[in-house]
Amino acid sequence: MREINSSEIRQAVRDLAIAAAHDLEPDILEALLAARDRETGELAGNILEVLVANANIASRDRIPVCQDTGTGILFLELGQEVHIRGDLQEALQEGVRLGYEEGYLRKSVCDPLTRKNTGTNTPAVVHIELAPGDRITIRFLPKGCGSENMSSLVMLPPAAGTEGVVRHVIDRVLAAGSNPCPPMIVGVGLGGSFEKAALLAKKALLRPVGEKSGREDVAVLEERLLREINDQGQGVHGFGGITTALAVHMEVFPCHIASLPVGINIQCHAHRHKEIVL
Repeated sequence: MREINSSEIRQAVRDLAIAAAHDLEPDILEALLAARDRETGELAGNILEVLVANANIASRDRIPVCQDTGTGILFLELGQEVHIRGDLQEALQEGVRLGYEEGYLRKSVCDPLTRKNTGTNTPAVVHIELAPGDRITIRFLPKGCGSENMSSLVMLPPAAGTEGVVRHVIDRVLAAGSNPCPPMIVGVGLGGSFEKAALLAKKALLRPVGEKSGREDVAVLEERLLREINDQGQGVHGFGGITTALAVHMEVFPCHIASLPVGINIQCHAHRHKEIVL
């Protein structure tokens, strides 16, 4: 049994929160550059150039890529052969608090009824899964609400089939317009139950941008959705062009014979995500 002190987890989360706000990962930067190089619309191409420049300035000058530094979303894979000395939940929340305080990041978390700000950007949303081994994988996904508010969940009838899923995803993206600051990444969770579909959609965003599903029929569907979304012509920030979305990632899970849950979690062009293995 391997032992990890909760203070190590707290420090790791703090560092992830600060790094995520300032440094986009290579997968999203490369996707933005590729989109810029193939874009046919002059205005859209110029905006993509500005988005890349903004990311570079943020990293260089240590200022947030976006002023909406998001709600903290944490995904943990907790090795079954790890013993944590101390309080795990406390360490995670304190790590987020320290990251936003010491990184001078905007604190956006408030009570849903009174709208009073908690002042710490906590509590963060935490998902924990058990995994084999003696390591802890922590993934931090700060989620701004321009994109989060455009997400949705629907319980389709099984008769809707693949075509119903495709229609719903495209309609949701079209309805979102420029609100999620496209070019976007579209996470789709298909199957499971009400809450599972939503979680699958968010987890789909953790996949490297443009990486296909390991299941062939799902990968084909991802490609179709991406093509048809971009064929609509909404484009970068709604100004037209061929790049409304950079990628569509779909995760699937078996569901009840009488149901077809579809979760859609949209992510903006400032796709901030960081990961560490302890």
